[in-house]
Amino acid sequence: MGSTSMYPLRFEPIYQYRLWGGRRLSGLLSAPLPGDGPVGEAWVLSDRNDHQSKVANGPLEGQTLGELMEQFREQLMGNLARRFPHFPLLLKFLDASEMLSVQVHPSDAHPELLPPGETGKTEAWVVIEAEKGSRIYAGLQPGTTAADLRHSLANGTIVDHLHGIVPRQGDAVYIPAGTVHTLGDGVVVFEVQQNSDVTFRLYDWGHVDMKTGQPRPLQVEQAFACIDFDGRPGGLVSPLVMTATPVERERLFDCEAFQLFRLIGQAPFTVGAAAEPRVLVCIDGSGQVEHAKIPYAVGKGDIWLLPAAAGVCGFRPNGEVTLLEIAIPE
Repeated sequence: MGSTSMYPLRFEPIYQYRLWGGRRLSGLLSAPLPGDGPVGEAWVLSDRNDHQSKVANGPLEGQTLGELMEQFREQLMGNLARRFPHFPLLLKFLDASEMLSVQVHPSDAHPELLPPGETGKTEAWVVIEAEKGSRIYAGLQPGTTAADLRHSLANGTIVDHLHGIVPRQGDAVYIPAGTVHTLGDGVVVFEVQQNSDVTFRLYDWGHVDMKTGQPRPLQVEQAFACIDFDGRPGGLVSPLVMTATPVERERLFDCEAFQLFRLIGQAPFTVGAAAEPRVLVCIDGSGQVEHAKIPYAVGKGDIWLLPAAAGVCGFRPNGEVTLLEIAIPE
């Protein structure tokens, strides 16, 4: 297949049971939720062996993201092809009806804590919905020591040592590896993260898994080994406006692992980039991505991967649309 044959690729979500989840993703994503139990996560772009995203449109329909990375890496990744044998990001929607565990992810500076083939895990959230009682905790209160944190685990006062945020729709929260964090009580977020599934739980609010009837295991010692007590910058971030017309383009996150921009507009504008992949996430409204004079319908909740070979594409909104555009830094 030549590079000119690559086209915008849509992927179907992979739903995940989570005891803290709900059913609100049914109003955000077009694919129906399974069963009637709590669905906490929709993995919308995943190149993990146990959960492979599949193309849902065009000649490559049914191919997994991993297969594309094996067969068409140059066309898909462009200038990044030699750096990444696997797609380096994992993208999700989270419906946190209840509180997630208080947890921390290791960085690449702790290889002894990473299973073979895994990387560190820096992540970030964009708030899609929030209720009156929703909460996000991101980082420790200044001056919190390891001894303080251990004592709080014993007496159930850990939130006294966490930096709390009352989330609002549109908020952007950065969670670098090593940051103690959690969220829940009625918040829905989009999550961008490194392609890693390593999480260490510190505290779980007394949750009992309805499937097993048992509390979920904690990994307190591993968590303490990777907590950044010096407090690298994290938490709520302020958007940086890049352009105002023809689309309002804000940069929300810019780190070594990913960049994320929010695009709000009604007039036609461009998306994608030459010689590098981009991911589009439609969080409100609808429109069409246009490539090689072919329109591809984009609806709320849709995930589109624009291969590097597709280059810059047009986007034509149907009224006002809000997109997230995700880039992988060189």
